[in-house]
Amino acid sequence: MIGYSDEQILKGILRHDNLILQYIYKQYYYNINYFIRKNQGSEDDASDIFQEAIIIIYRKIKENDLVFEKSSFKGYLFSVCRLLWLKQLEKRRVEKEKLNDSLPYQEDLYDDNLNEIVIKNERYGLYQKHFGALSTDCQKLLQLFFEKVSLKEIAIMMGYKSEKYAKKRKFKCKELLISRIKQDAEFKKILEDDT
Repeated sequence: MIGYSDEQILKGILRHDNLILQYIYKQYYYNINYFIRKNQGSEDDASDIFQEAIIIIYRKIKENDLVFEKSSFKGYLFSVCRLLWLKQLEKRRVEKEKLNDSLPYQEDLYDDNLNEIVIKNERYGLYQKHFGALSTDCQKLLQLFFEKVSLKEIAIMMGYKSEKYAKKRKFKCKELLISRIKQDAEFKKILEDDT
């Protein structure tokens, strides 16, 4: 199997390069799967954690915010997976002391905002869940609004009778989305984690 440098791997993740992504999976998934299954996790948990870690790393690369001078991509990936799994175990109320640690992570590797990105990811997942449950009309309207399309243009694109109606409809869709998010038990958990 072809080997890749850390720099090639990061560039590959940024480009969504399938060869690089397959390489990462073949090289590192087994160890992460073993670690998670050894610590009260399942095959599905391992798969979810691995995918979430790649997404977090992708976002950090995109924001030009990925730093791991003292380590390698492998160490960084394992550290992100470990952090995500610890957060998952916390949610499940499993004691951290029982963690059977076998990943070669580095304690000093955690940069200050990695935890912040994990929380952002949780929030985004919650938002996506409830945004996806809205009507197609609401989704399209809010998407246009988030893309900074004017209410006048939204009214025309959506076939509404007036700009005023578009504004009223946007308000109702946004309120519905916020209300659903606030009622979700996961939202309350995220709020507790922030304090």
